[in-house]
Amino acid sequence: MVSTPTRTTTARSGTAGAGRGNPAGKPGAARDNRPAAVVRRSYRSFWAALEGTGKSSNGSTYYLILGSTLALTAIGIMMVLSASSVEAIAAGESPYSAALKQGMFACIGLVAMMVLTRVNVVWLKRFAWPAYGAAVILLMLVLLVGRSALGNQNWIDIGPFTFQPSEASKLALALWMATVLHRKSNLLGQSKHALIPVAPGAVVIIGLILAGNDLGTAMIVMIITAAALFFAGVRLYVFLISGVGLAICAGILAITSPNRVCRILSWTGQTCADGSDVNYQSTNGLYGLASGGWFGVGLGQSRQKYSWIPEAHNDFIFAIIGEELGLVGTFVVLVLFAILGTAIYRVVVAQKDMFHRVLAGTIMVWLLGQATVNMAVVTGLAPVVGIPLPFISYGGSALLMSLCAIGVVLSLARAQMAPGMQHRRLFGIKLPRRFAARSGRPKAGAAVPAAATKQRPPTPRSGKTAATQSTTAPTPARASNSAPARSPSGARVSKSPASSSSARKRT
Repeated sequence: MVSTPTRTTTARSGTAGAGRGNPAGKPGAARDNRPAAVVRRSYRSFWAALEGTGKSSNGSTYYLILGSTLALTAIGIMMVLSASSVEAIAAGESPYSAALKQGMFACIGLVAMMVLTRVNVVWLKRFAWPAYGAAVILLMLVLLVGRSALGNQNWIDIGPFTFQPSEASKLALALWMATVLHRKSNLLGQSKHALIPVAPGAVVIIGLILAGNDLGTAMIVMIITAAALFFAGVRLYVFLISGVGLAICAGILAITSPNRVCRILSWTGQTCADGSDVNYQSTNGLYGLASGGWFGVGLGQSRQKYSWIPEAHNDFIFAIIGEELGLVGTFVVLVLFAILGTAIYRVVVAQKDMFHRVLAGTIMVWLLGQATVNMAVVTGLAPVVGIPLPFISYGGSALLMSLCAIGVVLSLARAQMAPGMQHRRLFGIKLPRRFAARSGRPKAGAAVPAAATKQRPPTPRSGKTAATQSTTAPTPARASNSAPARSPSGARVSKSPASSSSARKRT
């Protein structure tokens, strides 16, 4: 089995003193200062600080995830307003239309996130198969009545709003794979059980997304599938075979499309067969990043958003951040994503249950992987694919599903907090106990730990009635007089006169 990315107890404690110069690791012993030993100690200290102790009694992990998510969402609404206002005015619309829609979906997503924060994640297992089925039905519905834009058929019109089922399928697939892999946890050593039904189920989702001509979203779903298998601990060769197979499929899909081939050729600096420059968007994105300098040209003062960068408020919003806020602004976004990833990683490595570990790890890879691909495209490190930047790019469906995914992780982080810090109410309403997340307190009717039962006084003999036993239950200090003593051979030992008379008075 491939172990999850956890470290040993020595690495967690950061007291890796058992080097060659200090074999016993005793305090005060000679410390090995050779470069290899210094690098080894620094590496172990880094992982110890990254993983934490696994017990966030003060709620630091919880509030790091919550704070970075809120900050990224606020930056996203602000930058959507700045990047979309010019084109909205040119189209005769209000300059605040896109930002207002994004803010509305942000409010809905934040409410859903806070509700999921108070819900026990185990309770979500019952929605795994219905969510997967709903995702498949919606993706099929997109192919029938969906709306096409920029060559991709991904959206369903619902009144004045549009919904993108492929974004919802990411969370549904992550929940479904975590549930299936958890149920088959004892059989994952066999290849057929590790891949079935996870691989066919993921192929169905990926195939329906590719039918809408959206290779970028399909690649993210491939990464999500690989992450689920990795955190489930499947054998390494199964994981590698699956990864190689998905990479080959992605390559075949890329080279069989003339548009995608042209994008790859333009990215490498070559010219397409028809002479078109499909790398126009990426080139102007680099111009925007370069003109921003250290501190940018000022919020709202971007020049590239004047129709020089297509979809400036969507896939290439990171270029507008670099132009208006400069290198400092882009660095702030990177730091916030790094904080978010580190905090979620702490939640992942602290999970003992496979369902929790696979679900949280898949969400972490989904959000951070999508952010990495988007930034790589904007900075010219990868060919142009239509992948939005989580929490920041315009898109209500993507923002809503990302906030719901964070709510699931926050529920796991909340379970690591001290019971006194776990607020039982949400918006003044107390959730039912069966829905609430674990609070660390025993529930009514739950089994009492064995350690507690050992300290209970012995039960009086059956000669007394239930009412008498409840009123005359001996205290632990007088437990020796509550039942007749026996010798090692099993014979009853007579009591002293005082104890016998007191027993007769009680009865």
